[in-house]
Amino acid sequence: MAITQHVYQAFIRATPEQVWQAITDPAWTQRYFHGTAPEQPFAAGQPYRTRVVAAGVPAVEGVIEEMDPPRRFVQTWRVLDDAAMSAEPPSRVTWEIDPVGDGLTRVRLVHGDLARSPRTWASVKDGWAWVLDSMKSLIETGEPLPRITDPSSLGAAAGADPVDAWHQVQGIEANNAVWDLLARDDRTTDDDEELVRRAYASAYHWDRAAGRSAVNAARAHYMIAKAQCAVGQPLLSLAAADRCLHVCVANGIADFDLAYAHEARARALQALGRTDEAMAEWTAAHGTPVADPEDQKVLDDDLAVPLG
Repeated sequence: MAITQHVYQAFIRATPEQVWQAITDPAWTQRYFHGTAPEQPFAAGQPYRTRVVAAGVPAVEGVIEEMDPPRRFVQTWRVLDDAAMSAEPPSRVTWEIDPVGDGLTRVRLVHGDLARSPRTWASVKDGWAWVLDSMKSLIETGEPLPRITDPSSLGAAAGADPVDAWHQVQGIEANNAVWDLLARDDRTTDDDEELVRRAYASAYHWDRAAGRSAVNAARAHYMIAKAQCAVGQPLLSLAAADRCLHVCVANGIADFDLAYAHEARARALQALGRTDEAMAEWTAAHGTPVADPEDQKVLDDDLAVPLG
């Protein structure tokens, strides 16, 4: 899953050689990259450190893993000017530079290996977009972008915990990845293992996410119930469905989520051969009022799939 990396792309009216120079030449980087420049010329296989030139303070350090001018530049990345980010493991930035037209170059930047670096993940998420746009402006017009007057407009809002925001995005992505696997008819044993892992990963992240609520908890339990039922583990599925129903009842959650709690219990009970109980839950799922017509349509489509 690509949930721990950011991918960007920019088209620049320039040659690959000109773009390469902008990425690697300190005379260029300090004009568009927040006033930073490498302390020493970049060299493949060697450590590097960048510094805010005007202030003389370190900014980023790492190792140059690849230099293939003017096409590919790979560096590890550890932020130095923020104590919390500095304590996180190094991540990796890959620049790919390709000619795509007459005097036109595409820059593709991937900042990956961020699975254990949530604060860095949140910091660079929108920050790279500004850096690339500023580099493009400098190359094409001779002037970088003006400095942003409100830094809080990039990344998480002021006062928000970037780790919470990181968990929220990971929870959403893991949840979507569960549905991707559930939709496959040719799942292997390894796919089934991955399916269950993704369901639990989604629950883990949502339990720590910004803006989490009891509804998120109920949906996390539902997803685990659905995944376990799909891989032939009805007892585990029923346990998760029971937790889903408990969260709904304890928190006054009705409507869509309550209907799906009954649906999950019905399918798990049917898989266990407890048909009478399954039918009671199936009836409850059908009988739960759902206010939104679109939600009702989604529920109807799922309930159109027979129990057995």
